[in-house]
Amino acid sequence: MGRRTLRKISPELNLAPYLRRLSEFVPPRRTADDEPALVVRQPAWDQAALFGRLAPLEIEVGSGKGLFLRNAAAACPDHDFLGVEIAYRYAEYTAAGLARAGLTNARIVAGDAQRLFAEALPDDLAAAVHVYFPDPWWKKRHRKRRVMNEEFLRQIERVLRPGGELHFWTDVEEYFAVTLALIGETVRLAGPLEVPESPAVHDLDYRTHFERRMRQHGQPIYRSLFRKASA
Repeated sequence: MGRRTLRKISPELNLAPYLRRLSEFVPPRRTADDEPALVVRQPAWDQAALFGRLAPLEIEVGSGKGLFLRNAAAACPDHDFLGVEIAYRYAEYTAAGLARAGLTNARIVAGDAQRLFAEALPDDLAAAVHVYFPDPWWKKRHRKRRVMNEEFLRQIERVLRPGGELHFWTDVEEYFAVTLALIGETVRLAGPLEVPESPAVHDLDYRTHFERRMRQHGQPIYRSLFRKASA
């Protein structure tokens, strides 16, 4: 299913505390003509500066409209939540939702999650990484673009703290099977552990808008949970 048109964002909303750009965390990519002295070095990852505190951090890859971030941040105020969304207009929409809800423990980064993990995030950082309904890239020649690839899985394992969890859900059975096999071959995460389907208490009681659409249309969802070994 394609992405739907987004509602307009009120210009009165202040998105600055919620919306960040990838360039704030990773250095610009150099070209052959760059002078080393002219390359701007980014500061090291600083969670306290980003959230105003240090708390267990959960990261969502591909936040879409931000339903998971809003619900999770509201339900778990003792954790901080960082979303990463490659489509700027969706990251902006997510930031608007966080601003309207006044959620101080959630932020959204507009940019490529693979670069953020590889170039900015330190080891043993995250209590959880959430990847829900990533683009399956249906055509065989495009499948190398899938986010759940060997290198990204290694980055997820590195960034998860001991005992940290990887949540991966998709509605594409082939993608699910291939990814679970790849996880087993590539990283040392325990799982897959069973993830039962929870009944929705209200109309937006879902992990993402995509889950909501799939379940309301009676479509199957494939869920998995993996856990990094405790130190």
